[in-house]
Amino acid sequence: MPSRPPPLVSMRLLSIKYRLLILLTLILGAGFLATSLASYMASRQALEHGIADQTLPLTGDNIYSEIQKDMLRPVFISSLMAHDTFVRDWILAGENNPEQIVRYLAEVKQKYGAITSFLISDKSSKYYYAEGTLKSVSPEATRDIWYYRVRAMASTDYETNVDVDMANRDSMTIFINHRVYDYDGQFIGATGIGLTLATMNHIIDRYQARFQRNIYFVDGAGTLVLAGKTMRNGHGNIRSLPGVNTIAEQIINHQSAPTHLSYQLDHAQILVNSRFIPELGWYLVVEQNVSDDVQSLQRVFILNLAISFGVTLLVLLLTLLTVNRYQRRIERIASTDALTGLLNRQSLELLFQRALLLSRRTAQPMSAILFDIDFFKRVNDTHGHLWGDKVIRGVADVARATVRESDVITRWGGEEYLVLLNNCNLAQATEVAENLRVAIEGHAFGLPEPQLAVTISLGVAEYRLDESESAFFSRADSALYQAKHHGRNGVHAA
Repeated sequence: MPSRPPPLVSMRLLSIKYRLLILLTLILGAGFLATSLASYMASRQALEHGIADQTLPLTGDNIYSEIQKDMLRPVFISSLMAHDTFVRDWILAGENNPEQIVRYLAEVKQKYGAITSFLISDKSSKYYYAEGTLKSVSPEATRDIWYYRVRAMASTDYETNVDVDMANRDSMTIFINHRVYDYDGQFIGATGIGLTLATMNHIIDRYQARFQRNIYFVDGAGTLVLAGKTMRNGHGNIRSLPGVNTIAEQIINHQSAPTHLSYQLDHAQILVNSRFIPELGWYLVVEQNVSDDVQSLQRVFILNLAISFGVTLLVLLLTLLTVNRYQRRIERIASTDALTGLLNRQSLELLFQRALLLSRRTAQPMSAILFDIDFFKRVNDTHGHLWGDKVIRGVADVARATVRESDVITRWGGEEYLVLLNNCNLAQATEVAENLRVAIEGHAFGLPEPQLAVTISLGVAEYRLDESESAFFSRADSALYQAKHHGRNGVHAA
C-alpha cells in the first residue's frame, strides 16, 4: 500500500483546489452582485414610487389647497355684491345714476384689493366697472360669451374662469362671476371681481424653491399658461416641449383623477404628476428630476460593490490558506481505504475519469455496481463495532475474489461499496452483481452467537453517452434503493 498518493492524485487535488476557488469566486461575486443590485433596484423603485405616489401628489394637493383658499375669499366677496340691496335696487330703479354704481365698484376694488370689479345689467346689457361704463355686451361678441354662459347657469350661482380683462390691458385674470337676482328670484345681471395671477405665481415659486420641482399650468389645449421661475419664459404648447411632448396627450386627459407619468430628457428621468383644476379649467403639472437621487443611489451601489469585492478577496485568501493547509493533509492520505485495502473514493474519481476517456475513445461500455450490507446496524448492535469492521473487511475480500481482475472495487463509504466495470454492458454487469450477491450470501463470516445472516443489496447502472459522473452514480444509487425496497438481498438494474 503506497504511503503517498500518486502524482496524478496530487495534480487532481490541485485542479480541484483551483476549480473550488474559481467556483467560490463566482458564487461570492454573483451573490454580492445580486444582493447589491437587488438592493439598488428596490431602493430606486421605492424612491420613484415615493415621489410619484406621495411627494408629487402632495405638492399638487398643497398648491390646489392654496388656490382654493385664495379663491374662497373672492367668491365670498362676489356673493356679497350679488346680494347687496343697493346693487339690486339700483338695477331695478332703471340704472338712472351710473356714477353711483361706478363709485360702488371702485370702493369694492380698493377695499378688497381686487384687480377689477364689475356689474352687467341684463336689462340694458351695459358693462360697468370701477372707472365707468366699459361697453355693452352682445351675444355675437366672442369676449362676451362668458356672460351668456353665466346667464344660462341653472345648477349654481357663480363660476370661476380665467380670461383676458379688457379693463386691464387684456391681462390674464381670474374672474369670479356671480348671478344677481331680484327680490322675486329673477335673473337681472351678473357681478363679481377679478384677481391677478401674481398670487398663483407666488405659490408656485414658493413650492418650486422648497422642493426643487417644476410646476406649471396648461389649459385644455395643452398651452402653457402659467409657470414657475424655471419655466416662466416658456411659451407655446407642451406638445412641442422636449421630453414632455411624449406624454402631452396623457396629461391633457380631461379626467379629474391625478395622473402619474414619466419621461426621459437628456438621460435624465423626470417624474410627472398632473391633475385637472375645475375652478380654473387648467391642468396643474408637477415635475421632479430624480436623476440626482438616482445618482446618489448609484454611488451607494458602487460603494457596496467595492466593499463586496474587498470581502470576496479576503474570503478567497482565507479559503486559499485553509485549502492549502488541508491539501497537504489530504495528500498524506493513502489512495486506499485503511480498513479494507480497497481503493478509496478519492482514487475512484481519478480512475473514473480515465475509464470514461477510455470508454469514449474505444466505444466500449462501462458499468457500475453499487452495493451495501443489509441490516449492517444489527451486526454492530449485536456483536459490537469490532465485529462490524471484520464483516466490512470480509465483504471486501469476497468482492475482490469474485469480480474480474480488470474491475475496480472501492469502498464508497461506511458499509457501501462500488465496483467500476470497464468494457462491460448492463447485462454482463448484472451477472457479475448476481455472482457477488450469491458469494456473499454463502460466505461464512464467523460471527459468534447469535448468528446473523450477512447479505447485500446491489444496484447496477450502465454509463450513458455524455452523462455526468454524478448522474451516473445517482442512477446506480437509485437502483440500489430499488433493490432494498424489493426485500434486500437482490440485484436491481437501472
